Amino acid sequence: MHKQDLMKQILLIDDDEKLGQLLTQYLERYDMTVTAVHTPSKGFEHLKRNKPDLLILDVMLPEKDGFEICREIRAKSSIYGQLPILMLTAHGEVTDRIVGLELGADDYLPKPFEPRELVARISNILRRTSDEARSQQEVPKIQGLDVDTVRRTVKLDDTLIELTTMEYELLILFMQSPNKTFTRDELMNRLRGIDAELFSRAVDTLVSRLRHKLNDTSKTPRFIKTVWGRGYTFVGEPV
Repeated sequence: MHKQDLMKQILLIDDDEKLGQLLTQYLERYDMTVTAVHTPSKGFEHLKRNKPDLLILDVMLPEKDGFEICREIRAKSSIYGQLPILMLTAHGEVTDRIVGLELGADDYLPKPFEPRELVARISNILRRTSDEARSQQEVPKIQGLDVDTVRRTVKLDDTLIELTTMEYELLILFMQSPNKTFTRDELMNRLRGIDAELFSRAVDTLVSRLRHKLNDTSKTPRFIKTVWGRGYTFVGEPV
């Protein structure tokens, strides 16, 4: 197998051409091939023809912003799959980071950044989403839920439901630790390893969104129960 076949394929959508050139050269040292495009339309053209291992997506773009792109990709998982997304946000804009994570981005990195930190973030995301990790992931059998950890699909009462990467990972985390109460900080740290104190709102939104897709409610929980003042716990009935 050629080295080119082993290199990770990265798509960068950023209108900063100089940054695209720098990252293309820098990431090649770490066995990553970067395709840099400068508009969302070019990005989607590339995605229709190729299946990159990861998308680096800037928030501030012409045509449409990075949030719209992330939302569209996550809404069309049947087309784009569970494509890992790393968003580049404005330095200090906490709101941008929260919104990106709520929309299903896998991580964020504020500009300006050190290229080595970008490599670390990419490596962390790819490690989490590797096929080997997925195939080895075990979850208990729960009444009403059918989870295929290889294909990363979930059926609710025999009906396929569309989950974002973060929604899927949250469900797996809950299912692997039934009856354990997770605080918001624990959930965000387990899912992303970032400063959880900034993102309690994002966790609540994520749990709410997952509940909605599972036809669950906080008043009559079938799967996810709110433990008031503490966090959340998974109460699904084992088969």
